[in-house]
Amino acid sequence: MRITSKGQVTIPINVREQFGLLPDTDVDFVIDGNTVRIVSAERGPRSRGGALARRIRGRGNIGMSTDEILALTRR
Repeated sequence: MRITSKGQVTIPINVREQFGLLPDTDVDFVIDGNTVRIVSAERGPRSRGGALARRIRGRGNIGMSTDEILALTRR
């Protein structure tokens, strides 16, 4: 495996699946002597649904104001 000029490396899919490293997973690098370990970051509970919600947040555009939407839901 080779590190790119941007410092990136691809984690093989079998490793990502085995350790639950889904897209948008935060990771930390732990230095232990001459070894570097990649570990899931302790950032509190995260879910795949939460990652999807973060990804689509702010992309909706239905051309209605908040007041108009609320008026529709309160009828």
